[in-house]
Amino acid sequence: MKKTYHGSCHCHTVRFECTIDLDAGTSKCNCSFCAKLRFWKAFIGGDALQLLAGGDNLTEYQFGSKTIRHFFCKTCGVKPFGRGELEVMGGVFYAVNLSVLDDLSQEELLAAPLQYQDGLHNNWGEVPTETRHL
Repeated sequence: MKKTYHGSCHCHTVRFECTIDLDAGTSKCNCSFCAKLRFWKAFIGGDALQLLAGGDNLTEYQFGSKTIRHFFCKTCGVKPFGRGELEVMGGVFYAVNLSVLDDLSQEELLAAPLQYQDGLHNNWGEVPTETRHL
């Protein structure tokens, strides 16, 4: 079921709202970037996120194929989301950092289906052999 959540960075300069269907699943990846951040995310369509404040305080980082623009608050360094555009994802999409959603309960998060991807070996359809650290 889709639900609207409100998110913010640590210093609350960057604020947004987004509509997520947690029943559709969440994910963790073992690529060098996601593993270092322990990035637990949900993918949503490009029209499902609205930036409410702090857009001018976001900086971005890209690596690898530069498919995804990873955004960070310039003040506190927290990553609220990434943005990409891929046909296989339906066009523009966001990868929302679930840990920054202020009104997401721990119960909701733990009840959401979780998938793992082997991004480290560019084998996105497979589960990594080890996931405990993610």
